[in-house]
Amino acid sequence: MPSFTLPRMTRITRTQKIAVAVLAAAGATSGLAATSAPDTAQAASAHAPAAVKPVDAKGQPGKADDAKTGRAVTASAAGHTKVADVAKQRSAEQATSRSTERTGVKGYANNLDGWIRQSLDIMKAKGIPGSYEGLHRNIMRESAGNPNAVNNWDVNAVNGVPSKGLLQVIQPTFDTYHVSGTPKKLTDPVANITAAANYAADRYGSIDKVNSAY
Repeated sequence: MPSFTLPRMTRITRTQKIAVAVLAAAGATSGLAATSAPDTAQAASAHAPAAVKPVDAKGQPGKADDAKTGRAVTASAAGHTKVADVAKQRSAEQATSRSTERTGVKGYANNLDGWIRQSLDIMKAKGIPGSYEGLHRNIMRESAGNPNAVNNWDVNAVNGVPSKGLLQVIQPTFDTYHVSGTPKKLTDPVANITAAANYAADRYGSIDKVNSAY
């Protein structure tokens, strides 16, 4: 009977048993995680809110109706509308600016120089002769440039109709030679100058020919 040797049984220590158990548990956990992960993701996806998309009056996606016209308005159309509004506003501002500039060019200063220049423009339109120099020279002699000057000592004052204003005009003369388009007020600077120039043109040919009391 042949003899043979039985293989020697390897004994597993307590430490090795614990290690094997730990590895087995870890593998089971990984397997569970791998198995449950898709379910969790699917559940999260199922409960996530759907993306909100604008719709038109017919329920078609991708467009929103304009509240006033009922027409579909896309993001591009809204952008063009905003640009158009800005362009209109800018155009209006430029028009206002140009209007202001034109007013400034045609405006007259509220002083002796402005009064004379405005009177000259009116005189030119009405065909009344006279120059800046002629008006200024007579104004300085008659009133020293004071539109409220009143002469209370000459014959006119004695007769109850004192001379008044820049060119010392009496009321009857002013009423007769008043130029339309100017205030009907004797001491108004422009009305006074223009009426006096009209009177001087009728009597002397032009205010430029007046060099003393007239």
